[in-house]
Amino acid sequence: MRKTLVAGAVAVLTLAAASPALASNPPGTASSGSADFAKADQTFKVDPLAVCNVNPDTAGTVSGSSPAVARSGLKIGETGSTCTTEVVNPNEFLTKTKSIATGKAFELSALVGKNGPRLKIAEWSINCDADEKGTSAGWVLKGMSGWTGLPQNIPSGYVHEIKASDGTVLARAKFTDTVFPVPNDGSISMTLLKISFEPSSGYTGSITVGSVACSPTP
Repeated sequence: MRKTLVAGAVAVLTLAAASPALASNPPGTASSGSADFAKADQTFKVDPLAVCNVNPDTAGTVSGSSPAVARSGLKIGETGSTCTTEVVNPNEFLTKTKSIATGKAFELSALVGKNGPRLKIAEWSINCDADEKGTSAGWVLKGMSGWTGLPQNIPSGYVHEIKASDGTVLARAKFTDTVFPVPNDGSISMTLLKISFEPSSGYTGSITVGSVACSPTP
């Protein structure tokens, strides 16, 4: 199965209803992903890729980038991020921010040895936008293959079971996990995709693809 494009968005107004979190979110941050998983006596780790952080006090763009990485069973192509602050009304000191993470050529082959699928994502992006009224987050996935049974329209927080050919669940993939602080200050964080291995896979740990967070501007 190959999906050419899946996209979605969520908007949060300041003081909207929210789900629990431990603390408010930063002014703006983005990362293209990370990984920390293990098999037997082998550990495979990818530190957060292409990280950027908004500078809320200075107009301009902060960029991040990471070269392609490869671990046994996992490949991720070049990744990038931008965190931008824009002054929209200097007389009233009003600003807006945009934090974006992008990536390409994701391939997880670690499950093939257990008769699982080879999972691919050709391109992805995730963004978090903020102004004085609130925040919103959006995402895009392109060129997906190996994701048998994934719905055409992925709802927020959707959990997809990644199975072997005999139906054994090898891992679970959670899409667009969105978290708000309590009490709600209008901020938001979103993880585009997190793959968590089940014991039946022979692996422990997880892999994250794309994460952002942002808060309303002053």
